[in-house]
Amino acid sequence: MNEIATFAAGCFWGVEDSFLSLPGVVATRVGYCGGHTDNPTYQDVCRHVTGHAEAVEVTFDPLLISYDDLLKVFWECHDPTQVNRQGPDFGEQYRSAIFTHSDDQYLAACTSRDELELSSRLRRSIATQIVPATFFWEAEAYHQKYHQKNSGGCGF
Repeated sequence: MNEIATFAAGCFWGVEDSFLSLPGVVATRVGYCGGHTDNPTYQDVCRHVTGHAEAVEVTFDPLLISYDDLLKVFWECHDPTQVNRQGPDFGEQYRSAIFTHSDDQYLAACTSRDELELSSRLRRSIATQIVPATFFWEAEAYHQKYHQKNSGGCGF
């Protein structure tokens, strides 16, 4: 039976790419999670009025890829020490967050964070939020698989 994992690590276009082609990942979709507004639009999120993070929902087969393996990809695909930014993108929608769907996911996320923190691989403390998943609002269709549809570019 497939499971769901939800991660926020900056602009969802690149984060989706990090998970999309992993063996055992059945599907991905980008959207908004962790906010206080129903049916947010991209424009709403960019205006910083919803509290949502740009997030990626990953559907995976735990017999083919473990949640721990997904966590490794999450930690490697962004800078988890940044607060409300990744690269040139800034604002609360670009925060680093793991939205957990079970007690097991919460424990695994906390354990992996603590192990990374103790490893001394990072120069600063981890700023990633680890919180229970809230409703996932799917982003507009043009955001889905954006890099695949636009030759890997961000369109800027």
